[in-house]
Amino acid sequence: MPMCYLPPSPTAHRHPLLSSLRALVIVAALVLTGGCASYTLGPTNGRKSGDTSIKIAPVQNDTIEPRLSEAVGNALRKQIQQDGTFRLETQDEAGILVTSRILRLERTYLSLNPRDVITPRDYQMILTMQLQATERGTGKVLVDRPLSGRTTVRVGTDVNSAERESIPLLAEVIARKATSVLADGDW
Repeated sequence: MPMCYLPPSPTAHRHPLLSSLRALVIVAALVLTGGCASYTLGPTNGRKSGDTSIKIAPVQNDTIEPRLSEAVGNALRKQIQQDGTFRLETQDEAGILVTSRILRLERTYLSLNPRDVITPRDYQMILTMQLQATERGTGKVLVDRPLSGRTTVRVGTDVNSAERESIPLLAEVIARKATSVLADGDW
């Protein structure tokens, strides 16, 4: 990287703050322009973006929690679209079929209400699901592994409302993990 000589400005001796600010701006510009050469957009595993099509099958729910499979399925489709590694298909022409099954939804208390030692104030929801990706043409299983995601819930006056509001967040966490496994897989 070539070094540049910048002569001191005539105002630098009168205003030391301007001199420091100018030096900071120059250093920041050099760092920002030098760091851009190694950053690339798109898939990180060498695949061409959108080259492979993928279909997300409806999520199966083995828990008694209602609307959980819809939240996870919608979040997974959204994450796949945002990632851009795969082309999302809704028909049967997809090259890869992704199936998933929600196995467990657990609640773990983190803290209790100081006025009532039986009522939780904060708890953690942990969602575990089995993710499977199969190549449609050959039937070869590309991914078959469990994934877990978690979020913390602050209980206000209504436990059910707090939990209902946290389900989309939990679905988003598990969808990001699933998308990462699918997009960065070594298959």
